Amino acid sequence: MNSLLLVAHGSRREASNEEIRSLTESLRHKDGNCFADVGCAFLELAEPSIPDGIRACIARGATRVTVFPYFLSAGRHVASDIPDEVNSMVEDYPDIEITIAPYLGAAGAMGDLILQQSGSA
Repeated sequence: MNSLLLVAHGSRREASNEEIRSLTESLRHKDGNCFADVGCAFLELAEPSIPDGIRACIARGATRVTVFPYFLSAGRHVASDIPDEVNSMVEDYPDIEITIAPYLGAAGAMGDLILQQSGSA
C-alpha cells in the first residue's frame, strides 16, 4: 500500500497545525489520488513527529511511504533535517520503501499558483 506523509514545520499556534491536518484530510478524498493512505507529521513544535508519522503509515499497512516536505525553499530543514529523520526510519524499516519527494517550492507550477492566488492570472 502506498502512503503519502505530508511534513510541515509545525507551529506553537495550534490553528496553523490544524491547517495542515485539514489539508491532509482534503488530500485523502481527492479523486485520482494514487495513495491509499495520507497522513501528516511535523518537524518540530507539533505532533506527530516525522518518525511517529512514518510509523503510523506502516501501522496502517504501508509498504511504501512517500514523505512530502511542505516547505517553500530548500533551507536546512529540507536539505538536512527531514532527510536525517527519514534516513533513521529507513534503517529501522528496511523492508518498507521510504522516499522523500521534492519539496513544495520546487514544483514547476508554483509561479502560476502564486499568480492565480494573488488574482493576477
